[in-house]
Amino acid sequence: MRLTVLSALAAAVLVTGCDMGQFTVNTTAKVLIRAQPSLKMEADYELAARAIPGTLKTVEGFWVVHPSNPILLGILTEGYCQYGIGFVEDEWEEATRNKDFDLAQYHSTRATKMFVRCLNYALKQLGSRWQEDLFADGEGAAERAAARIASAGSGQRTPLMWAAIALGAAVNQNKDNIEMVQYAGTAKAMLLKVVELDGKRPPKDPVLAAMPHVALGLVYTAVSPALGGDPKKAEEHFQTALKLTDERFLLARVHYARRVGVATQNRQLFREHLLKVLQTDPAIWPEQRLANEIAHRRARRYLKMEKELF
Repeated sequence: MRLTVLSALAAAVLVTGCDMGQFTVNTTAKVLIRAQPSLKMEADYELAARAIPGTLKTVEGFWVVHPSNPILLGILTEGYCQYGIGFVEDEWEEATRNKDFDLAQYHSTRATKMFVRCLNYALKQLGSRWQEDLFADGEGAAERAAARIASAGSGQRTPLMWAAIALGAAVNQNKDNIEMVQYAGTAKAMLLKVVELDGKRPPKDPVLAAMPHVALGLVYTAVSPALGGDPKKAEEHFQTALKLTDERFLLARVHYARRVGVATQNRQLFREHLLKVLQTDPAIWPEQRLANEIAHRRARRYLKMEKELF
């Protein structure tokens, strides 16, 4: 019996044309994608904050063994973006609020590194020509980027979304770097393309459907109206995100309150929506418990900052 199993395994390795390490990684990757929801359901913020880096490095180790595995690329892309946004930026915000500027700069640099990793993994999924065209220099560079974004198909929707979110988040952390700021428009165009694709073929996952709208809400409130910001459009996108998630994705409401409320100096909107978040049990959506715990954490912080913001 044992010889039969070993023979079958050896045959499978020969048929797939990969070494034993890659064969093992392919099997492990399928388990990892099935286990991924457990982290999103985590109720303990601190536990998640400590667990995610080690998990990402473990997955990255598997990816080194089998760099073409699409499941691992997807996990790493999402993982580094989510870790950067949900945890490293959280530490940056806290340090900034406490006026510990050296620590804030440290976490800002770390956040940028997380977003660059997310972007790089997303670009690996999109293909090498994406990186060449999005970051081209010289005459016609803008046209090359626009044409590449316009060429995206529905099969590229999710890596395109993560690439846009990562690029936009990196720009946000480096507003004093003109080389980074020039890509703000590229990130926005990528998000708009994702929304366009969703209009034809919306994702089954409501959070995936909502995320480009949350990101666009952040983009439209990143600068003042005089510099191209548009709080009205931001509000529309945040409301769309809330609608798509049946108002259970509390981070959308937190960003709505923080960004639109402050941009329009609407203190009532700011306060009402943050209080509504805190009055909503994070377990309202068990599959997104961790995101809702992060929303509660930020809602409490922003309410403490109310006098500074208005």
